[in-house]
Amino acid sequence: TIRPVRRSYYDPSSAPGKGVVWEWENDSGTWTPYDMDVGITIQRAYEKQHPWVDLSAIGFCYVIDFATMGQINRQTQRKRRVRRRLDMVYPLVSGTLPKSQSWPASPGAAAAPPVPACTCPQCLLVMSVKAAAGPGASTLQPRKAAPAKPPAAPKPPLPAAGPKAPDGVAVVRGSLKPLAAQGGRRQAASTPALSSAGASSSPPGVGSGKGSRPGLGTLNRSHLQRLAIAQSRVLIASGVPTVPVKNLTGSSPINPALAGITGILMSAAGLPVCLTRPPKLVLHPPPVSKSEIQSIPGISHSCRKTTKKQAKKGKTPEEVLKKYLQKVRHPPDEDCTICMERLSAPSGYKGPQPAVKPDLVGKLVKCSHVFHLHCLVAMYNNGNKDGSLQCPTCKTIYGVKTGTQPPGKMEYHIIPHALPGHADCKTIRIIYNIPPGVQGPEHPNPGKSFTARGFPRHCYLPDSEKGRKVLKLLLVAWDRRLIFAIGTSSTTGESDTVIWNEIHHKTEFGSNLTGHGYPDINYLDNVLAELAAQGITEESLAQEKD
Repeated sequence: TIRPVRRSYYDPSSAPGKGVVWEWENDSGTWTPYDMDVGITIQRAYEKQHPWVDLSAIGFCYVIDFATMGQINRQTQRKRRVRRRLDMVYPLVSGTLPKSQSWPASPGAAAAPPVPACTCPQCLLVMSVKAAAGPGASTLQPRKAAPAKPPAAPKPPLPAAGPKAPDGVAVVRGSLKPLAAQGGRRQAASTPALSSAGASSSPPGVGSGKGSRPGLGTLNRSHLQRLAIAQSRVLIASGVPTVPVKNLTGSSPINPALAGITGILMSAAGLPVCLTRPPKLVLHPPPVSKSEIQSIPGISHSCRKTTKKQAKKGKTPEEVLKKYLQKVRHPPDEDCTICMERLSAPSGYKGPQPAVKPDLVGKLVKCSHVFHLHCLVAMYNNGNKDGSLQCPTCKTIYGVKTGTQPPGKMEYHIIPHALPGHADCKTIRIIYNIPPGVQGPEHPNPGKSFTARGFPRHCYLPDSEKGRKVLKLLLVAWDRRLIFAIGTSSTTGESDTVIWNEIHHKTEFGSNLTGHGYPDINYLDNVLAELAAQGITEESLAQEKD
């Protein structure tokens, strides 16, 4: 499989130039680094001693509060911890910056000018192996610029090898090409670019005349395998130092072409080298026939559609809020957290004026928080107008909260496979499907089209008692249009697209490499808490039946 790669350059005063990494705490309690551009933005504000930074300018609905080291979601007010960590500093590049390149290059692209070789000990070690292998071997060409002339390479402290490699010993060479033919074996990533010995440092795939070697893009799997074997024999015969490598199976020898630059460096440092196969990302279960799919006991039907539910007519905002409020004759000496004016003074709201006096004050009956009635009516008019109200201070919900999810379909059934960590039960599969369309009056940009990426989306729950409970509550959330919303994607930055609405789902079936899979012992409890934050509890099930 051929994929493009690219290099990026950053200012030495930026976060990567200083080795600064900003991370946020995910639901499993581990830390996830921000994308590079986001981390640079946060670090810039941090160095200027700003109390906080709003990331909406770069497409994210988050505010980073440096005083509490927290990330606040502007839509849901959910807060996560963030941290600033020092890591390795990116290496400096001297001279003029190379033009940005991608690989493989287009056939008509001009060859890039050669870049001087690096003089660091690691690259000198690679060059010494290249020299010992002879001009016919393909090697890793270092791409970092350095003005100084490379001194003579020191002899690496590697075990010697005879003309034949013993079992469990792999010859080290500086090429990553055969990795594509070895079914996913890999070692730690390295930044040098691939090139052929004796050729210019233009990207692979760019021809240099009739006698040029074919680029990697023109080689298929069998070509790569033959290349790896041929180069291995050349290296063995030339007496190139070898690196002891533990085999995946522990018995048969490793192909000598697999050790790579990481094997060279680790062996030179006296560290053991072990090639391992990376964990496999499993997003979907094995194929399931229709006869194997079962309905879920206790839940009628296996599919549910949703359309926009109109707000109850005939009730003004004042009539709706009257059910949840008590008038306060003597306001406390504090601010209204909506307009930030004193409660003893008139409301500071400057928008369209509701039919309520600006100096009236009311208290919410459940949580006892106090606001200007003028501000509460304005907040209700700017919301979904569904007959519900959510306290802006503590998020207590009054009435039945609904969302702005676009029309779509939700399917659910049992498949005969177990999730990691839930081997004692089968799996509930949920399939969401929402088509693209046009935004309605309740959406951010009415009349504008919206996209729906990644649908149908497959999600998974264990078919246990608690898993079925979560499914029943998710059905309520679906009916109330709370699973999805229209906004800006936090992963792609695309606006006016369908996004998740703060109720996390597991979309990875047989692994947990992305953090959205199993095993995760806290997931069911966490999603129940997220549903409760949307006003969906076991009481909601009784309300739906009524």
